Amino acid sequence: MKRPSPRKTNLRRHERDTLFAIVAIFLLTLMAFLAPVVLVAKNKKDKSKSTDPTMVLKGLPVQDLSPDEAILQALNRLGFGPRPGDLDRVKQMGLQKWIDQQLHPESINDSVLDARLERFPTLQMSSTKLLDEFPEPKVAAKREGVSVEEFKKEQQAKLQPAAQAVQSDADKADKADMLGLPKFDVGNMDSEANPGKDPGQAKGQGGFGNPMFNYQDVHTPQRIVAELSMAKVTRAVYSERQLNEEMVDFWYNHFNVFAAKGADRWLITAYERDAIRPHAMGKFRDLLEATAKSPAMMFFLDNWLSADPDAWQKLQAEQQQRRQIRQQRMGGGFGGGPFGGPRFPKGQGAPNGNPNAKGKQKQERGLNENYGRELMELHTLGVDGGYTQDDVINVAKAFTGWTIREPRRDPEFFFDNRIHNSGKKTVLGHSIHAGGMKDGEEVLTLLARDPHTAHHISLEIAERFVSDNPPPALVDRMAETFRKSDGDIREVLHTMIYSPEFWSREVYRAKIKTPFELVFSATRAVGADVDIPLMLVQWTNRIGQPLYQCEPPTGYSSKADAWVNTGALLNRMNFSLALTANRLRGTQVEIEPLLGGPGAADPHATLNLAIQVFLGPTRKSFRHVDHVVLRVSAVHAQSRNSSISGRPGIHANA
Repeated sequence: MKRPSPRKTNLRRHERDTLFAIVAIFLLTLMAFLAPVVLVAKNKKDKSKSTDPTMVLKGLPVQDLSPDEAILQALNRLGFGPRPGDLDRVKQMGLQKWIDQQLHPESINDSVLDARLERFPTLQMSSTKLLDEFPEPKVAAKREGVSVEEFKKEQQAKLQPAAQAVQSDADKADKADMLGLPKFDVGNMDSEANPGKDPGQAKGQGGFGNPMFNYQDVHTPQRIVAELSMAKVTRAVYSERQLNEEMVDFWYNHFNVFAAKGADRWLITAYERDAIRPHAMGKFRDLLEATAKSPAMMFFLDNWLSADPDAWQKLQAEQQQRRQIRQQRMGGGFGGGPFGGPRFPKGQGAPNGNPNAKGKQKQERGLNENYGRELMELHTLGVDGGYTQDDVINVAKAFTGWTIREPRRDPEFFFDNRIHNSGKKTVLGHSIHAGGMKDGEEVLTLLARDPHTAHHISLEIAERFVSDNPPPALVDRMAETFRKSDGDIREVLHTMIYSPEFWSREVYRAKIKTPFELVFSATRAVGADVDIPLMLVQWTNRIGQPLYQCEPPTGYSSKADAWVNTGALLNRMNFSLALTANRLRGTQVEIEPLLGGPGAADPHATLNLAIQVFLGPTRKSFRHVDHVVLRVSAVHAQSRNSSISGRPGIHANA
């Protein structure tokens, strides 16, 4: 039997890898531009089973969309997109049943996700525990008996391998000419990007034991945000409770906290876990209070420093008087001289010149309006909610005394009645005089039940899940449900989902995905096995949406105009290249099985098969498919000729 020559074998492998790379890039590029276009693998099992289309959509007001389109609309809008086989799975169970399960996430078994999250121990730690385990450098350096500079160098050395890996992958992605030819060798790159831990172990299974990602030895605050971000990725990719994860992300942006502001890096884990996640599908009033009493929110918007100026001055005078009485009883105490006078003359420090020996003056505190303003403008009423500057001031007064015991030692909510404004307040024409902490709670109830809040929240939900400019009639019905149900978020979602507008042709494929949604819907679509989510986090950052790092209190926008620009779109294409070429360390992708086997020599046939497998019978909706087919043909021919003649073409390190 005549064996094929090594040259022919390499040529076939080169053609296959090049062709599949081009096809994969094309498909993921489509996804980057037209976010609702999804990748759905054909379910090759049980081909004999057929499902009655009327039964698939039973109970839903779907008129304009086919059953497949309706399922894709639900999977893309109410979750982070389909995984291979999801289309047929939902078709078999019925779309209404899937939706009702998503509206009641507690009914869904998510044990597979829970097992994956066990690798992130910081998720279950209290803020106090996080401060102890991952202290700021000066505290950690003191514990180890080294200088701050030495401690930072030590931690940097531990982070260096992971940082180099991230930069290496980013550099390789930059070298690809996305507007021309992809310059890489798939066969080499995927083995380099996904090393195994042990001989014989599959690529993509390097795990956290891989020294490249061995960040468990790192004990800096950065690890807290890193684990929180990787857990967010893991949930988006693997959770069966897709709508719940969408709502957690929605509410975090609505009640945004910037992780890089001071103590918040130790506080946001508990914030998302204890304030947002339990109430994501519950009553808005409960969610509002949970965020208002969260140390993360109070620190971010400075309400923990807000105090009634008169009450603060009175408290300072009382404390000074107590100190003087204590000194008199002690005969001058430790601070007095031999006759009870001051040990050191006024204005002078200790004889040793230690500046820390000088008496520290406490920072003067007064009324802070930040939280009061954002509470009305962003969290409840909306910018056109009919409030005035006087309302902002009175809301701020109602929340004086809502503080944190000690942000960097005991970061728990604490109401200090001594600095609370005890006077009468008027907010939106209503008198607030419940007294103490109840003043703030009464304001929360007032704002949560205001009609402006019902409309503002309904509009933002519709903008996220329906379109950037949702139909006003739909928003009005959602707002009415909000008011009648006393802010029941699940009921508002039910009204939206069971409306004809949600399933209309006008809103189908009408949303551009955010970088967060794009990265994880693409990862789900190709059925990627994500062992180490760090690179997906890095790519989300690179495309323009660093997780937990939105500085303005507005949070990240869900509208297209915030994300559509030349640089962002180029990065989306580069991500497509990195994902499909297995360049993401810790993320394993197999494209060929999704296309039914090794690539054919005919690019037309392969691309047509890919379109049918991934996009379904929708070719007519893409005006440039024929142009792409011609370009793939040209590229494939050039690649083949270059390989035969030895001239430069598509190959590694080009």
